[in-house]
Amino acid sequence: MNPMYKNYFYITFTAFLIFTYNLFSQQVTVPDYYKIDEELSKELYKIVSDLNLAGDFNVGEDGIEQISFAVIDLTSDEPKLGGVNFENFIYPASVYKMYVAAEVLHQISEGKYSLYKTYVTSNPNMVDKTSEIKTDPRPLLKEGDTVNVNYLLDLMITRSDNSASNCLIDIAQRKNIDSLLHSYGWYGSEVTRKFLKRKFEDPGYENVRGTETCALHAADFMYKIYSNSLVNEWVSLQMKTLLGRQLDKSKLAQGLPHNAMFYHKTGWFSYWTNDVGIVLDGKVKYIISCFMPLEEELALPKFKVLSEKVYDLIKSRAE
Repeated sequence: MNPMYKNYFYITFTAFLIFTYNLFSQQVTVPDYYKIDEELSKELYKIVSDLNLAGDFNVGEDGIEQISFAVIDLTSDEPKLGGVNFENFIYPASVYKMYVAAEVLHQISEGKYSLYKTYVTSNPNMVDKTSEIKTDPRPLLKEGDTVNVNYLLDLMITRSDNSASNCLIDIAQRKNIDSLLHSYGWYGSEVTRKFLKRKFEDPGYENVRGTETCALHAADFMYKIYSNSLVNEWVSLQMKTLLGRQLDKSKLAQGLPHNAMFYHKTGWFSYWTNDVGIVLDGKVKYIISCFMPLEEELALPKFKVLSEKVYDLIKSRAE
């Protein structure tokens, strides 16, 4: 074979394999314990459409993106699923820190180390220059700090601390995080990146695709926490405790009644603003997973209205 054609064939075949892997790794299957509720989806689509969130959004060099949105109604014995583009994979920003936390807790539950194992921080993991939550008095992590795993977990989830997240990704290891996600069928929702520039990435991760997830996977993750079936009861309850202490109340939380309990993880970066969680308020019980391809400044007012309308919708279905 002519070397030029041989090289062309190799490049073409390799590209085909990558395309095929991505295609099949991101096929989304709805678990059979959910009843797909078309009426719920219709109501949710109306809410999304009224907020001008049902169309395409320009996200810069990443092209065109759409909302990824799922709601699981928990007001009856059978969880009912509805949404808009809930199978659409999208950049989750800091929401994927909850996947990291789950694997760390998984390893602790297996006795590999304890919540109080000490850890010495090092660069290039120390990336935060300011606190995500201005009212949080805890100092920023710096190189050489001695902390424990429990402290890192709390910083990562409640304050969405990027430095703590990088440390915990090192502790858990990305291949183990992905293995946990894949054990539940959440293919395509792999943790590929740390929260730092590519030039500081670990060997082998400098050129990987960005981390993605979809609203269905994130909602299913929360459902397993709600049902105490994420790994085991201890892991589920630890996750619930961390998520219940979330300090960012600027997104879906702003549209909920003050007495509603919201266990959730938020995230934002550039064109993406996200929030995923469990809402519990008496008979009103649901999981909401929303990934908006919209800058935070534009997204926050929409999150408030979206949250109010979804709460009222689930409340009316519970009556």
